Parts: sequence; C-alpha cells; structure tokens
Amino acid sequence: MSHDLQFYIDGAWVDPVEPRRLDVIDPSTEETFAQISLGSKADVDKAVAAARRAFSSYGFTSVAERLDLLNRVIDVYKKRSRDLALVVSREMGAPGEFSLEWQVGIGLAHLKKTAEVLRDYPFRQTKGRQMVVREPIGVAGLITPWNWPLNQITCKVGPALAVGCTMVLKPSEIAPLDAIVFAEILDEAGVPRGVFNLVNGDGPTVGQALANHPDVDMMSFTGSTRAGILVAKAAADTVKRVSQELGGKSANILLPDVDFSVAVEKGVAGCFGNSGQSCNAPTRMFVPRDRHDEVASIAKAAAEKFVVGPANAPDIDLGPVVSQIQFDKIQDLIQSGIDEGATLLTGGPGRPAGLNRGYFVRPTVFADVAPEMRISREEIFGPVLSILPYDSVDHAIELANDTVYGLASYIQSKDIENARKVAARMRTGNVHINYPAWDAAMPFGGYKQSGNGREYAEYGLEDFLEIKGIAGYEAA
Repeated sequence: MSHDLQFYIDGAWVDPVEPRRLDVIDPSTEETFAQISLGSKADVDKAVAAARRAFSSYGFTSVAERLDLLNRVIDVYKKRSRDLALVVSREMGAPGEFSLEWQVGIGLAHLKKTAEVLRDYPFRQTKGRQMVVREPIGVAGLITPWNWPLNQITCKVGPALAVGCTMVLKPSEIAPLDAIVFAEILDEAGVPRGVFNLVNGDGPTVGQALANHPDVDMMSFTGSTRAGILVAKAAADTVKRVSQELGGKSANILLPDVDFSVAVEKGVAGCFGNSGQSCNAPTRMFVPRDRHDEVASIAKAAAEKFVVGPANAPDIDLGPVVSQIQFDKIQDLIQSGIDEGATLLTGGPGRPAGLNRGYFVRPTVFADVAPEMRISREEIFGPVLSILPYDSVDHAIELANDTVYGLASYIQSKDIENARKVAARMRTGNVHINYPAWDAAMPFGGYKQSGNGREYAEYGLEDFLEIKGIAGYEAA
C-alpha cells in the first residue's frame, strides 16, 4: 500500500484531518507522477501531541537502547537504498547513479557516523563535586529542503534519535517522497510510537504551525535565508531554540602558485555538482588578474564537457533543476549577468540543445565578473560559475568575505602553510583546502546569514541537547 497521501503520526499511517492534495512533478518531464497530502495545523497538533507523550519515556532511554535502535535503522536503510534512490531521482532530478551513490549514500554515512559518535559521547561530566549533564531538549521540529533531501533528513533525525529527542518532520513539499520511504524505514526498524512523526505540507501552514507551537522545544531548519528568517520570527514568541543552515555564495580562491589546469577543472565540477543545487557550491572563482584569460579558457572547456539530460538517461552528468520556479530564477540571473556586462564564456539562457521540455539549464560560465553584479552576490542554485579577478591575496580575501553569506569557502595552493593562513581569515563555517574528500565527521554550518548551529557527527548531537548543572551532586 502506498502511503503517499498519508502522514506518519504516533506510530501509524493516518489520513490528513483536512484532505488537500498536491501534485509531485518530475523535473525531467514537467509531468505529475505522484500526489501527496498537504497537512494543516490540526495535523501538526496531533503529531506534536504524540511526540510530547513519547518524550516522557523515550527521553529517558539508555545510550545502549538508542544505539541498538540506530543500528536497526541503518540495516533497514541499506535494504531500502534503491527505493530511496529511485524516488529522489524522480522527484528532484538527480541522475540515477548519483542518486544512489551520493544522495542516498550520504544519508547512510550520517547515520553510521551518528551511531559511532553515540557510543562514547560524554553525556555526563563531573566537575569537582558538581555534575554537568547533557540531556535531550525535548520535542524537535525538523524542516528539510529538496536539494539534498536525505542528507538533511538523516543529519537531523539521526542525532535527535541518538540523544533521546522526539520529533516532527516536515520535508520539502517539492521532493517529499523520499521522506515517506524514510518513515517506512523507521517504522520497520521499530522506532517507538510517537518518537518520529511525519507531516507533509508547505512552509506557511505546517512550517509555521511547528515553529510557533508551544510544545515544540526547538526548530532545526535547512533552507533559504528568507524562509529561515520566517521560522525564527515564528519561533520567537515561545523562546525556543532555532538552529538554521541557510544559503551560501561560496568563494573559491585560486592562489598564484596553483596548477590552474587542475584547480579550475575541479572548481567547475564542484560548482556544477547536483546541477548546481548545493548551498555550499564554490560559485565564485577568484583568480589572479594576470591569469584571468587562461582560467577563462580552461573553465569554458571544462564546462562544455558536462552532458545534461533526463535523470533516467544513460551517460549524463547533470539532470534538471528541481522546479519551474527555480528554472525561472536561474534564467533571470543568467540574463542579469549578460545585461550587467559580464563575459559569457559558455552556456547562457534557455535549455541545452535537444531538450525542449524539463527544467534543464545550460552549464554556464561568466568571466570578467565584478563584485557588485547580481551573479556575484545572489545565490543562483544552478550550474552557473562566476570568475572574478583579484590583484593580491589580501584583495582576494577581502572580495571573498564581502558577502552576507558565510557557509563555505575554498582555497587552492601548492603551499599548505600559505593556504592555512588564508583559511584562518575566511569568515565561513567551513573552509576546504585543495578539494578534500567529503567527511561526515566535519561540523557543517555557517557564519552570518548562512545560519547558526552546527550539524554532522557530535556537533549535530549537541544541537539537540540541553546542559544541566547539578550543584552538590557529590556529598561534601
């Protein structure tokens, strides 16, 4: 039986209080391939009440019990990996192999890392005769995006389960089906009733109801800065904790000593990955002014190697972007780059040749980009790279930090000591030196308008914990 039109509340699949349906669109074809139900405040109230009841017992379970539960979830997640990959590919356009290896694979990596950290996490610490205890914060409201759906679901649900929180998840209504499969996984793994609850819906209805609910103790939100601000405002009246991972406009500084033939090609690939739909994508490439034309030539050639096509097509590199809204926004920003005087090296407005339907974007590279241009300042969320020249390393750092965002930055250099010095001056939550491999043990989150709080590994656990000091714990 399909659960697409139901919610998972208090350990059971239930119908919505007020029936209201939404089409789920395949971005490769622009056609409806499924429907979900949109929740209401009444559905949120039911889910929060279930989570509140469950917390009275689950919040006091042992580490061993929660570790056993996480390991069961991991086992079922592995078994359902291909089901997850299929729905992610259909709902947000990720190519098949990429969906299985990365979209689904990263979720598994988070669950495994969470279990690893939980085994030895110091929930209790003695300080003289005092005791410091880290306890679950209570009921967590979780709002996740469409671009890396399983990444964000697992790096919220996993830590919440690990520390003893109960929760209500609202996934993106644009890419909701993977969350339904994920709820089936948790159900099969034996998560106690009420501990995990799923209510599909939109931000103004379900998201708002979660954020301002008096029985929700914290909100963990990933999405746009605009939406994050709305969540924080809605949560303010109940003084609940709000953890946010928001937008980005990440700089990639190529220092003069780097091998440009390698660094530029990797930079293009990093920008275009997941069809450019990553909040930490290195979308601004800073290069020495006297090497600008050389870099432009390399970047153009690298971009033109990328093959765009439907998610289920063989031998493609990039699928579509997720929706008509995103497609239109990207097209507007590409046109703004042309209108504001940047040099269009490759790509540009419209779909790639031969693709007349679907939200496909031409892999695009601009050179001679000025810092004040929209393509340099606004998050594009598509396969669009901007190349900006700098006159000195100090100038590059100044330009890179001149943004409201602070999620990630990238440094390329043969001199590791020099790269470390530059990294120390970046105002970002993550710095990547010489394109290192992704690591689930690293903290993830941003400075400035890229958010607050941190996810992944022990840092993710700590977002869901309260700290209690017990004075006089040891007798005098």
